[in-house]
Amino acid sequence: MRLNFAETKAFQGKALPTETQLVGLSALVQILSVAAPVRRPSAVSEKHIRGSHRDEGDWRLFDKRYWPGDNFADHLTFALRHEDLDLLVLKRVFKAVPKAEIRDFVTAAPTGVPARRVWFLYEMLTGETLDIPDTPNVAAVDLFDPKAYFTGKPKLSKRHRVRNNLLGTKDFSPVIRRTSALVALTESGLAEKARETVGRTGGHVVSRAASFLLLADSRASFEIEGERPPRNRLERWGRAVVQAGKHALTLEEIVRLHSVLIEDTRLIHPGLRPDGVFLGERDHENNPLPEFIGARPDDLTSLMKGLIDANARMRDDGIDAVLQAASTAFGFVYVHPLQDGNGRLHRCLIHHVLAERKFTPPGMVFPVSSVMLDRIDDYRTTLQSHSGPLMEFIDWKPTSDRNVEVLNDTADLYCYFDCTDEAEFLYQCVKRTVEHDLPHEIDYLRRHDEARRKIMDTVEMPDRLADDLLLFIRQNKGVLSKKRREREFEKLTDDEVASIEAVVRDAFEGFEDSSNEQNHAP
Repeated sequence: MRLNFAETKAFQGKALPTETQLVGLSALVQILSVAAPVRRPSAVSEKHIRGSHRDEGDWRLFDKRYWPGDNFADHLTFALRHEDLDLLVLKRVFKAVPKAEIRDFVTAAPTGVPARRVWFLYEMLTGETLDIPDTPNVAAVDLFDPKAYFTGKPKLSKRHRVRNNLLGTKDFSPVIRRTSALVALTESGLAEKARETVGRTGGHVVSRAASFLLLADSRASFEIEGERPPRNRLERWGRAVVQAGKHALTLEEIVRLHSVLIEDTRLIHPGLRPDGVFLGERDHENNPLPEFIGARPDDLTSLMKGLIDANARMRDDGIDAVLQAASTAFGFVYVHPLQDGNGRLHRCLIHHVLAERKFTPPGMVFPVSSVMLDRIDDYRTTLQSHSGPLMEFIDWKPTSDRNVEVLNDTADLYCYFDCTDEAEFLYQCVKRTVEHDLPHEIDYLRRHDEARRKIMDTVEMPDRLADDLLLFIRQNKGVLSKKRREREFEKLTDDEVASIEAVVRDAFEGFEDSSNEQNHAP
C-alpha cells in the first residue's frame, strides 16, 4: 500500500520542523486520518543529523538516511524499530487499513520479528484473526523489549511465537518505558529504607507517627479537591485508607470505599455512574466547559474489569509495587468511573497497592497526598499532559441537565496509555515520604516527648496541658505569647515560663518545621 505524502507544515497542533517529513506513526496517522494522539511524533530531516537522531521540542528528528520509503509497511516497520510502542495508535492504525494489508505485511516475512509482533498485536488488539497458518517452530521473541520497557512475565503465544509480556491485558494495558530515572528509583530500595526506619523506632512512637501521617494524607487528599471537611469525616476516611490492601481489589471493594467516602448518597449515584462526567469549568449559564471527559457510561463495566485484571496481573507478575500503583491509580482516574470522589479514590488505590504488596510497613500509610499537595502544579501537569491530548478525539455535546454526552466510540482512549511520566511522579512522591516525611515525623515525636518530659519535670501538669503549652511556644517561635500566658497559663511564674521556653527551644534546635504540624494540634 503506497502512501500519498502531501506537503504538511503541522501535525496535531505541532509545527513540523523545517526541512523535515513525517515518518512512522505520525505519517500513518496523518495520511490515514487516524483519530489518535501521537505523543512523541517523529520526522526525518532532509539533512544529516549528528548522532543520527535528536529530540527537538516535541519532535524526535532522524537523519535523512532513516527515510524508510513510501509504503505502509515501510513506516510500520520504522515505528516498531525506532519509536515507542503505542498500543492505542497501533490499534487505530490497524482498524484504518484493509485487513489484507496487515496479512501481506506478515506473510512477506512470516518468521521475522517485526512481522510476528504486528501479527500478534493485530489479532490481540482488534479481535480479528488473519488467514495465516501458525508460525513454524522458530525462536520466540518478546513483544516488548525488556531493555526498553518494564514488562510482565512472558506468556508464550504458540501461534505467533511471541512472548506476551504486557503489564496488563488486551482490555487494559499501560506501558512504562525503562527511563534512567525510573531504573534508579526502582533500584533505590525505598521499601527497605522505610522498614529500617520503623525497625529502629519504638513501637509507641511508630504507632503515633502512623496516626499523624494518616491524618496528614487524609487532610491533603481532601484539600487537593478544594475541600476542608470536619475532623470526624477525615478520621472516617482515614479508617478506610488504613484498611487498604486487606481486601483484594475488586469492583465491589471500590464501591465499598466509595460508600465510605460519600456517606450521604441522596444526590450522588453510588457505584459506577450512569451518566457522563467531565473535569473543567462552567460558563455563566452553568454549561460545561470541559478540560477532560471521562469514559462513556456504557464502557465503564468493561474498562473497570480490564483495569482490575491488569492490576492482578502486575501483582502476580511481581511488577515493582510503585509502578503497579501508578498504573492502577492513574488508569482509574482517567476512566473516572464515579460521579464524585474519583480523585480521592485514585489516591486511595495507591495506598491499596503499596499495602497489599507490603511496600509500606504494616499499619503505616505514606502521605503521598501531602507531597502531591505540595507539588500540586506538577501533579496537575502530569494528569493534564495525558488527558489533554485525548480531548481532540472525544466528540461530545452538552445535555439538557448541563452535563456532557460522548457521541463517538472512545473506549480505546482509556484502555491503553503510556504511564511513564505518572510512574516517575509517583515514585518521587514516595521517595520523599520515605526519605523525609517518615523520619521527620519520628524525629518530631522524639523531640516532642523529650520536651514534654522536661516541661513536666519543671512544673507538674496534665499531659494535655503540657502538649498545649509546647505547641503554643513552638507556634510562636520559641516564646509563649502574652495572650496565652495571661489566659491559659497565668499561674506560671516568669522563671518557670522562661525555663520551659528554653526546654522547648533546646529540644527542637535544628529541627525543620513541617507544614503538617497542624496534624499534631490538640
